[in-house]
Amino acid sequence: MSSSHRTREIRRALVGASCLTTALIALPALAQTTASQTAPAGQAVQPDAVEEIVVTGFRKSLADATNAKRESVAFTDSVFAEDIGKFPDLNIAESLNRIPGVQLTREINGEGLNVTIRGLGTNFTKILLNGSQIAVASSGRTDSQNQNREVDLDLFPTELFTRLDVHKTPTAGMVEGGVAGVVNMRSARPFDYKSGNGQLIYSLQAGKNNQADDISPRGSLIASKTWDTPIGEVGLLAGVAIARVKSTTTGFESIGWSNANMTCTGCNVTGGNNFNWASTVPAGVTANGLTPGQAIDNALLASLNPGTTLQQLSDAQLPRLGRDSWSSGERDRDSYVLSAEWRPNDQLNVYFDTLYSKGSREFERIDMNWVVRNSNFMVPTGVKVNGDGVVTEGTFLNSQFFLEYRPYKEDVEVLNLNPGFTWRPNDWIKLDGQLNYSRSVFFREAPTVLFNTPLNSGLNVTYANNGGDYPSITANKDLNDPSLGWVWAGGRVNVQAEKRVTSTKGAHFDLTLGDDKGTNFKVGLAYDDVGRRITALDNSGRWQAFTCGGGGVTPQSPAPSPTPACDGRAGSAIPQANLASYIKQGPLGFITLDKDRFFADTNYQAFFDSAPFSASAATGAASGLIREKTTGAYVEANGATQVLDRDLRFNVGARYYSTEQTIEGPQTVNGVTSFLSRTTTYDGLLPSFNLAWNLRESLILRASASRTVTRPNPSAMLPGTTFSDPSAQQANQGNPNLQPYTSNNFDIGGEWYTGGAGYVGVALFRKELTGFTVNGTNTIPFTQLGVPFDQLTNLQQQAINNRGGPNAATVTVQQQINADGVLTILGQEVTWLQPLDFLLDGAGFTANATHVEQNARGNGAPAQAVGISPWTYNVTGYYENHGATVRLSYVWNDAQISSSPGQNGISFATINTDARGQWDLSASYQFDKLPTQPRVSLDVINITEEAQRSPFQWDSAAYTYYQPGRQIMVGIRGKF
Repeated sequence: MSSSHRTREIRRALVGASCLTTALIALPALAQTTASQTAPAGQAVQPDAVEEIVVTGFRKSLADATNAKRESVAFTDSVFAEDIGKFPDLNIAESLNRIPGVQLTREINGEGLNVTIRGLGTNFTKILLNGSQIAVASSGRTDSQNQNREVDLDLFPTELFTRLDVHKTPTAGMVEGGVAGVVNMRSARPFDYKSGNGQLIYSLQAGKNNQADDISPRGSLIASKTWDTPIGEVGLLAGVAIARVKSTTTGFESIGWSNANMTCTGCNVTGGNNFNWASTVPAGVTANGLTPGQAIDNALLASLNPGTTLQQLSDAQLPRLGRDSWSSGERDRDSYVLSAEWRPNDQLNVYFDTLYSKGSREFERIDMNWVVRNSNFMVPTGVKVNGDGVVTEGTFLNSQFFLEYRPYKEDVEVLNLNPGFTWRPNDWIKLDGQLNYSRSVFFREAPTVLFNTPLNSGLNVTYANNGGDYPSITANKDLNDPSLGWVWAGGRVNVQAEKRVTSTKGAHFDLTLGDDKGTNFKVGLAYDDVGRRITALDNSGRWQAFTCGGGGVTPQSPAPSPTPACDGRAGSAIPQANLASYIKQGPLGFITLDKDRFFADTNYQAFFDSAPFSASAATGAASGLIREKTTGAYVEANGATQVLDRDLRFNVGARYYSTEQTIEGPQTVNGVTSFLSRTTTYDGLLPSFNLAWNLRESLILRASASRTVTRPNPSAMLPGTTFSDPSAQQANQGNPNLQPYTSNNFDIGGEWYTGGAGYVGVALFRKELTGFTVNGTNTIPFTQLGVPFDQLTNLQQQAINNRGGPNAATVTVQQQINADGVLTILGQEVTWLQPLDFLLDGAGFTANATHVEQNARGNGAPAQAVGISPWTYNVTGYYENHGATVRLSYVWNDAQISSSPGQNGISFATINTDARGQWDLSASYQFDKLPTQPRVSLDVINITEEAQRSPFQWDSAAYTYYQPGRQIMVGIRGKF
């Protein structure tokens, strides 16, 4: 991290830390004062104190959350909407981010996307919709990709939800699969806010990102009504939420860092060695007394870089493709919810929830790349390095740049159907039944056009990396000049697309015997069928041949092999002589492409429509299918007893699951593609135990022990095979037999309820995980590979016959295996929610902090799970009275390691993420005496325009830097 960046982050952190520290110092006196004001002297605060306080608005949502936590036996946190369509945040992920132990992953434009819980990545969190599994077929953050174990939350607008629950410790009745925790999103239903006259709720907002040119509108309309009819009470709720978000993100990307390959004593000790300096002085280079054709040896390199040793120069780290980045476009979302309820009597409730949401995202990514990786033509002069070996300054003669133009078009939709019922034939029997079905489809169209500045043209780079957020890379020629001499040579074009389909379907039945909210015995059965298929499409070879490789192909003709170089030769649709006419000035100081004209003249649409199947996608995901059919059964006992004359509530149970897993993936052997399908089964028993002891009326102590599972990464299980030697003795293959991650969990903690909605909570947790995957080897007979013998080359067939034939010959297979090591995660959470009515009626704050430590032992366990901040905290101060509501929030995440070691050939190098804090403001005022009681609002998101920054191993080596900007939103909300 640069010194200026570090100073700024420390300042932000100190501001938030001072708020939390002040609050904690004042805890004893304040809690005592508050308790004395809510109960007569000498009396304890009554258990139903929260329910007796009549509050509305944001304070009501906090009181509901406090009440839910108090009533829960397990470790659970909740976020409530105080009214239909009025969640306390603009984004579901950001609402969850205010819960202790929950950390948010943001899109590069700043929008919340995924959540992690208690020290584990997003794929360890189980997301449920109305208690049932949900999967979303999207590819994750723009500069990364997911495997669809995680759920992108940007398709679920807060306006259509009334409650979010984060279950940090499980009960036997919960769906398995979330080692970190389970999040249940509860959509709105008509009886949530029963009104015989019905309700019609509207909201309209207009937002403006300070980096975008246009306004971003969003709005919602929700109608709800209940009726008393001859067949009982009937309710119907329908809602729609629409958003049109315009955003522009500027920044810097490096695609890693590396160093030159040099031969000298003590050189290249870090590894990397990703490029070479020029071996002779290139044509056109005459600076520093150099002569074209002159040999460049170590002595000359030393003289050109005084004060820097050859050893330092050999390990001097530069960005592999240092590039300014620009991403701009529109992200549209249309979401609909329809819910019906029927209550024929007090014993039966039948409901049917449906949700449909679709997103359309169309944006351009434009990068101007300084070519360092794999280069062998630059001459370094005046290079200086810091103590980490990162280059701080220098001039690089005979440099080259290329434009990478990538327009993205994505469409994603999800449909969820969720019918169910609750039947209470008498006071001691309750039967719950639920069916669920969801289907989500994602399609990404991602072409690429790439062309270069000419080599040996006198283009030099002045490089400076002396304390900014990212390096300055300045060319001595105008990179925003379409007539600079841009060339196809070394360029490429790609036609790539990716389709994902996920589906879930299941049935869950639960029988409760006994008091529903007291002592009872529960049993349940569940069936879940979850599938995900990724299909990559790629017609790059044909389009490149047609566009810049000499032509002679059609969209459907046999793919040229090898693919001709993209050099603009005669016969190309865009020959070299015409390239400049398709280039125009860009928005960020470098050129861009005239997309519409270029795509029309290269017949892009026809090549795209004819794109054939490919084994891997542009996102890095592999084509293939994973389907998991799971049958589960559980038993659970709930009740209360007296210990030391105090109520001890308990939940104890066990869940058995059996999973049949089908994995299907392509393999290509000697140009022939076939598909392998493997089916495996595994099962397990997951015990859980939760206690809540009311030590005093206002003090609850909690303890929990449980076992949880998360299924492994789908990409590691796809069964495709590749040979790494000509005699078919060494192979690489996916492993469909991977077992789930397993975690033994222990929690202890409690809360002190200080009166009203206030409480102070502490939780200590420990997770011991096994099952992490590492690269292993296994020697098996050739016939177990699943590779047809007749698809091998003659040389491979002969080699196998020489080893005894297909039945006897063995192959050493490298694949991912479950390791024996254990990763232990230790954590502490502190929460304080406190009304300050005794100081100012309607004021208060909520604050929490989480600390996570990770320790590994044994073979194969990672040093730590990636993507987790050791410290996170957030503080929200609020005032709500006389129709006005003001909330100011600060959320801070500590620096984290975001990848495993070994990046770009440097054994110890990791990609990290800098600490980041964000201030948000929400203010509104309600006009009670006007029709519809409208509430006007002002929201300011990312007030101080905090950037997202990730360094490569060293603080001064920026890996990515994105500036999402500040967003201001004004709106109005009311109801009839």
